[in-house]
Amino acid sequence: RCVASTEMNAVSSRSHAVFTLHLTGTNAERRARLRGALHLVDLAGSERLDRSHAQGQRLKEAQSINKSLSSLGDVVNALAKKTQCHVPYRNSKLTYLLQDSLSRAARVLMVVNISPLEADASETICSLAFAARCRDVELGAALARPEAAELMRAKQEIRALKARLDRLALAAK
Repeated sequence: RCVASTEMNAVSSRSHAVFTLHLTGTNAERRARLRGALHLVDLAGSERLDRSHAQGQRLKEAQSINKSLSSLGDVVNALAKKTQCHVPYRNSKLTYLLQDSLSRAARVLMVVNISPLEADASETICSLAFAARCRDVELGAALARPEAAELMRAKQEIRALKARLDRLALAAK
Protein backbone atom coordinates (compact mmCIF):
# COMPACT_ATOMS: atom_id res chain seq x y z
CA ARG A 1 0.00 0.00 0.00
CA CYS A 2 1.52 3.27 -1.06
CA VAL A 3 0.63 6.51 0.74
CA ALA A 4 1.87 10.07 0.36
CA SER A 5 0.92 13.59 1.33
CA THR A 6 -1.12 15.90 -0.91
CA GLU A 7 -2.80 19.22 -0.18
CA MET A 8 -6.11 17.35 0.21
CA ASN A 9 -4.90 14.62 2.55
CA ALA A 10 -1.79 14.19 4.68
CA VAL A 11 -1.91 10.39 4.31
CA SER A 12 -3.39 9.89 0.85
CA SER A 13 -3.67 6.41 -0.67
CA ARG A 14 -1.66 6.43 -3.87
CA SER A 15 -2.74 3.00 -5.03
CA HIS A 16 -5.56 0.49 -4.74
CA ALA A 17 -5.04 -2.47 -2.41
CA VAL A 18 -6.35 -5.91 -3.36
CA PHE A 19 -6.14 -8.91 -1.05
CA THR A 20 -7.30 -12.16 -2.65
CA LEU A 21 -8.04 -15.29 -0.68
CA HIS A 22 -8.52 -18.45 -2.77
CA LEU A 23 -10.73 -21.01 -1.02
CA THR A 24 -11.26 -24.69 -1.73
CA GLY A 25 -13.80 -26.89 0.01
CA THR A 26 -14.85 -30.50 -0.34
CA ASN A 27 -18.33 -31.91 0.18
CA ALA A 28 -17.58 -35.40 1.55
CA GLU A 29 -21.07 -36.77 0.84
CA ARG A 30 -21.12 -35.80 -2.83
CA ARG A 31 -17.36 -35.89 -3.29
CA ALA A 32 -17.68 -32.48 -4.87
CA ARG A 33 -14.93 -29.92 -4.72
CA LEU A 34 -15.88 -26.26 -4.55
CA ARG A 35 -13.57 -23.37 -5.31
CA GLY A 36 -13.99 -19.69 -4.79
CA ALA A 37 -12.14 -16.46 -4.33
CA LEU A 38 -12.70 -13.66 -1.88
CA HIS A 39 -11.35 -10.29 -2.98
CA LEU A 40 -11.01 -7.59 -0.36
CA VAL A 41 -10.47 -4.35 -2.24
CA ASP A 42 -9.61 -0.94 -0.86
CA LEU A 43 -9.91 1.57 -3.67
CA ALA A 44 -7.89 4.76 -3.54
CA GLY A 45 -10.26 7.70 -3.78
CA SER A 46 -10.60 9.81 -6.89
CA GLU A 47 -8.67 13.00 -6.72
CA ARG A 48 -9.51 16.49 -7.92
CA LEU A 49 -6.23 17.79 -9.27
CA ASP A 50 -7.28 21.41 -8.76
CA ARG A 51 -7.62 20.73 -5.02
CA SER A 52 -4.69 18.38 -4.44
CA HIS A 53 -2.22 20.39 -6.55
CA ALA A 54 -0.47 17.12 -7.34
CA GLN A 55 2.70 17.41 -9.40
CA GLY A 56 5.34 15.03 -10.70
CA GLN A 57 4.98 11.52 -9.32
CA ARG A 58 1.84 12.41 -7.31
CA LEU A 59 0.22 13.69 -10.54
CA LYS A 60 0.98 10.41 -12.35
CA GLU A 61 -0.43 8.44 -9.42
CA ALA A 62 -3.60 10.56 -9.37
CA GLN A 63 -4.10 10.13 -13.11
CA SER A 64 -3.65 6.37 -12.80
CA ILE A 65 -6.08 6.15 -9.87
CA ASN A 66 -8.69 8.26 -11.68
CA LYS A 67 -8.30 6.21 -14.89
CA SER A 68 -8.82 2.88 -13.10
CA LEU A 69 -11.82 4.24 -11.16
CA SER A 70 -13.29 5.48 -14.44
CA SER A 71 -12.80 2.02 -15.94
CA LEU A 72 -14.51 0.47 -12.93
CA GLY A 73 -17.40 2.88 -13.50
CA ASP A 74 -17.58 1.78 -17.15
CA VAL A 75 -17.81 -1.87 -16.06
CA VAL A 76 -20.54 -1.06 -13.52
CA ASN A 77 -22.50 0.89 -16.17
CA ALA A 78 -22.21 -2.00 -18.64
CA LEU A 79 -23.39 -4.50 -16.02
CA ALA A 80 -26.32 -2.26 -15.06
CA LYS A 81 -27.50 -2.29 -18.69
CA LYS A 82 -28.86 -5.81 -18.90
CA THR A 83 -29.08 -5.62 -22.71
CA GLN A 84 -25.39 -4.78 -23.22
CA CYS A 85 -23.33 -7.86 -24.05
CA HIS A 86 -19.81 -6.34 -23.90
CA VAL A 87 -18.36 -5.48 -20.52
CA PRO A 88 -15.01 -3.62 -20.76
CA TYR A 89 -13.07 -5.62 -18.14
CA ARG A 90 -9.77 -5.24 -20.02
CA ASN A 91 -9.67 -1.43 -19.83
CA SER A 92 -7.67 -1.47 -16.58
CA LYS A 93 -5.61 -3.86 -14.51
CA LEU A 94 -8.06 -3.42 -11.63
CA THR A 95 -11.18 -4.46 -13.57
CA TYR A 96 -9.30 -7.27 -15.31
CA LEU A 97 -8.10 -8.62 -11.95
CA LEU A 98 -11.60 -8.39 -10.46
CA GLN A 99 -13.39 -9.73 -13.55
CA ASP A 100 -14.62 -12.90 -11.83
CA SER A 101 -15.93 -10.84 -8.89
CA LEU A 102 -17.73 -8.43 -11.20
CA SER A 103 -19.37 -11.12 -13.31
CA ARG A 104 -23.01 -12.13 -13.23
CA ALA A 105 -22.24 -15.15 -11.00
CA ALA A 106 -20.57 -13.14 -8.21
CA ARG A 107 -21.81 -11.64 -4.99
CA VAL A 108 -20.50 -8.23 -4.02
CA LEU A 109 -20.67 -6.11 -0.88
CA MET A 110 -19.60 -2.51 -1.24
CA VAL A 111 -18.89 -0.01 1.51
CA VAL A 112 -18.50 3.64 0.53
CA ASN A 113 -16.54 5.99 2.74
CA ILE A 114 -17.62 9.62 2.50
CA SER A 115 -16.44 12.83 4.12
CA PRO A 116 -18.66 14.83 6.48
CA LEU A 117 -16.85 18.06 5.55
CA GLU A 118 -18.72 20.63 3.49
CA ALA A 119 -15.55 21.30 1.50
CA ASP A 120 -15.66 17.68 0.29
CA ALA A 121 -19.32 17.77 -0.78
CA SER A 122 -18.58 17.31 -4.49
CA GLU A 123 -16.48 14.19 -3.83
CA THR A 124 -19.15 12.86 -1.47
CA ILE A 125 -21.86 13.36 -4.10
CA CYS A 126 -19.73 11.59 -6.73
CA SER A 127 -19.10 8.66 -4.34
CA LEU A 128 -22.79 8.33 -3.53
CA ALA A 129 -23.75 8.52 -7.22
CA PHE A 130 -21.27 5.73 -7.98
CA ALA A 131 -22.70 3.64 -5.12
CA ALA A 132 -26.22 4.21 -6.50
CA ARG A 133 -25.10 2.96 -9.94
CA CYS A 134 -23.53 -0.09 -8.30
CA ARG A 135 -26.78 -0.77 -6.44
CA ASP A 136 -28.57 -1.08 -9.78
CA VAL A 137 -26.34 -3.99 -10.86
CA GLU A 138 -27.87 -7.40 -10.19
CA LEU A 139 -25.37 -10.20 -9.73
CA GLY A 140 -25.55 -13.80 -8.57
CA ALA A 141 -28.72 -15.02 -6.90
CA ALA A 142 -30.50 -11.70 -7.33
CA LEU A 143 -30.17 -12.06 -11.09
CA ALA A 144 -31.46 -15.65 -11.03
CA ARG A 145 -34.49 -14.77 -8.87
CA PRO A 146 -36.16 -11.54 -9.98
CA GLU A 147 -38.57 -11.66 -7.04
CA ALA A 148 -35.59 -11.54 -4.64
CA ALA A 149 -34.30 -8.41 -6.34
CA GLU A 150 -37.75 -6.80 -6.07
CA LEU A 151 -37.95 -7.76 -2.38
CA MET A 152 -34.49 -6.26 -1.80
CA ARG A 153 -35.53 -3.01 -3.50
CA ALA A 154 -38.70 -2.86 -1.39
CA LYS A 155 -36.70 -3.39 1.82
CA GLN A 156 -34.28 -0.62 0.81
CA GLU A 157 -37.18 1.70 0.13
CA ILE A 158 -38.72 0.87 3.52
CA ARG A 159 -35.40 1.61 5.26
CA ALA A 160 -35.09 4.92 3.39
CA LEU A 161 -38.66 5.90 4.30
CA LYS A 162 -38.10 4.99 7.97
CA ALA A 163 -34.94 7.10 8.02
CA ARG A 164 -36.84 9.99 6.46
CA LEU A 165 -39.61 9.68 9.05
CA ASP A 166 -37.01 9.67 11.83
CA ARG A 167 -35.42 12.83 10.43
CA LEU A 168 -38.82 14.51 10.15
CA ALA A 169 -39.67 13.53 13.73
CA LEU A 170 -36.39 15.00 14.97
CA ALA A 171 -36.96 18.19 13.02
CA ALA A 172 -40.46 18.55 14.51
CA LYS A 173 -39.14 18.43 18.10
